[in-house]
Amino acid sequence: MRFLIKILILALSVMPASLLAQETDDDVLRDALWTRLASSKPPNRPSVGLALSGGGARGFAHTGVLEALEYAGFPVDYVSGTSIGAVIGALYASGSTVPELWKFGRDARELKLAKDFKSIKLLGLLMTDRLIMPTYTNRFIEERLGGLTFENLKKPFACSAMDLRTGEKIVFTEGPLAIAVRASSNLPGIFPPVHYRHRYLVDGGVVDFIPIEEAKQLGADWVLASVARTASRRQPENVLMSLLQVIDIRGSLLALSAEKEAGFVIKPEVGDLTVADFERCEEAGEAGLLEATRRLDSARESLLIYSAPRLAESMAGAATGLKK
Repeated sequence: MRFLIKILILALSVMPASLLAQETDDDVLRDALWTRLASSKPPNRPSVGLALSGGGARGFAHTGVLEALEYAGFPVDYVSGTSIGAVIGALYASGSTVPELWKFGRDARELKLAKDFKSIKLLGLLMTDRLIMPTYTNRFIEERLGGLTFENLKKPFACSAMDLRTGEKIVFTEGPLAIAVRASSNLPGIFPPVHYRHRYLVDGGVVDFIPIEEAKQLGADWVLASVARTASRRQPENVLMSLLQVIDIRGSLLALSAEKEAGFVIKPEVGDLTVADFERCEEAGEAGLLEATRRLDSARESLLIYSAPRLAESMAGAATGLKK
């Protein structure tokens, strides 16, 4: 499906002008302004943040959104993420390419990430006094992000977790990367809290489903949020899936409030995928690519409107310089 989407985009880009609607003066001006904005760097344009929501396997839709943004030359200066958004955001900020992120989606079945979730049964939890270790997820994060720090990333990045003892939101912007991402994506009540310094940390999606404020704290003037929309109505299969659904519903409620702080929001429809359907990551990614491509013109217009004063000031300064 992703291949067909790309063919459609390409076909539209080379379609003869006679087959397209007549371009207006406004269209020409908008295209010229966008070209100038996309090729400029802050402070000549507002800095742009990308906030990636939680949502488990559904959050792989962020990869499709990233592909659409890159294809359009949409500027991204800062990245923030929560839970699965922290995983994908950290990979992207570290320099992983979009094709490499797609490969992660294709390999998810072999990586056995879903096994950390779907194999946990109620009886097993009742028969043991220990929480379950997310072995496959931790292994993946350590292999990809171990040894990296926030300071040596390609793009400034932030992710959030929650202090289990105080309920406080903890925002990571410095230090070791892997442990911060592990904490941000660590399901409370099932997986052991991540012990870091004096805190016991769990999934940031409990308190911060869309980390828009974190992107602004990094320096973003305008933030585009990618939100994995809740859609599944499937009956939970076990105690873990029930807990995931409860956390998911709470995250959706938090998202409704947080979305108001974004400059623009893209919300891919991911069908009946649950948060634990990691063997279906590619489906979520395709949904993200389709929805982001559909909404790109609106996102560009939103950023252009926000950027108008800065662009006008930059253009006036350039004109003054030419007169001198």
